[in-house]
Amino acid sequence: MEALELLELIQQGESSRVQFKERLPHTDSLAQEMVAFSNTEGGKIIIGVNDKTGDLNGLSFQELQSVNQQLVNVASQSVFPPIVIKTETVKVNEHNLVVVELKEGISKPYKDRNGAIFMKNGSDKRRVTSNDEIARLLQSSKIMFADELPVVGSTIADVNVDLFNKFIQTKYGRSLEDMGVDLPKSLENLNLLSEGQLTLAGLLLFSDRRQHFRPQFTIQCVSVDADDITGNTFADSETPIEGNMLTVFQKAIGFVDRNMRKQQTGTSFNSPAVWEIPYEVFEELLVNALIHRDYFIQSTIKIFIFRNRVEIHSPGKLPNSLTVENIRNGISIARNPILQSVAQFVLPYKGLGTGVSRAVSLYPEIEFVNDIQAEQFRVIIKRP
Repeated sequence: MEALELLELIQQGESSRVQFKERLPHTDSLAQEMVAFSNTEGGKIIIGVNDKTGDLNGLSFQELQSVNQQLVNVASQSVFPPIVIKTETVKVNEHNLVVVELKEGISKPYKDRNGAIFMKNGSDKRRVTSNDEIARLLQSSKIMFADELPVVGSTIADVNVDLFNKFIQTKYGRSLEDMGVDLPKSLENLNLLSEGQLTLAGLLLFSDRRQHFRPQFTIQCVSVDADDITGNTFADSETPIEGNMLTVFQKAIGFVDRNMRKQQTGTSFNSPAVWEIPYEVFEELLVNALIHRDYFIQSTIKIFIFRNRVEIHSPGKLPNSLTVENIRNGISIARNPILQSVAQFVLPYKGLGTGVSRAVSLYPEIEFVNDIQAEQFRVIIKRP
């Protein structure tokens, strides 16, 4: 890193990606900082800078040797699992500063020697105690997936058998009877049933009683004849939609349909009317929301239809290192692999990572917001 670049970074102050230390803190405190960076997005610790004033207080040659050794020892012996760090000494205005670069980890959750888990919270850090947050960290390391977990209390009796048989016929071109496989075994083979209980994927896709077990995993819809929500006066609203995933999708599309302005495609009185925004845009974006949302977050997908735009809010930021630019280019990471593999035979879903790029190609006036702090992904579609 060049001195001028580092000086500009210091002048911007501390953030969720940059931390100042005038001198190294106690080993346990340093380990907690490393754990927090590794569990979040990574970042830099700059040593030799006062964290209150931003003043430089460079390290001597002897201090440089000691600091580098201590950093390596903490990263390898006080962070579990151990992490690899990169250190660099940069001279800024005759001050020797040490820049420690930490990458976002791939084996989350990282812990200190006492088993505590920390994450960055702005320029500070916080201890993680919530089971849901720990589960999301495991999910990001591909150790645990929400859709594979059994739903306590559910049974095979909660399956809509007709819907499941239709799926089997679509996927395999034969019925369960023709294949010689019974219903429980078929569900187990597809990771939709585990030890007599439906997995979350099985519940969402093939149970009409989803709301009995997971009422938050649905879609809420609101239409407002204004550019923002003010008060409780809605032009149209839909109570949280009940039923299996196909039903939820169809009812959500129906809500959008009745709130979209329609345009005639020709001069004839009988020419068909089309939506002001192509139907396929909502088909792609709603299916993507249902398949790729974070099911470790107990919240609904929300559709807001305003006078000048439509917004779709999905629980969960983009997983791992995925960016908005990545998804625009058709790159995807499977957050819910069972849902993703089965849904292409239940919903209008291709499963090739092309949904977002196809929606943008059909209607470019779409903005994507990956809100990391709020743990939310928002799609904003401008109305013509």
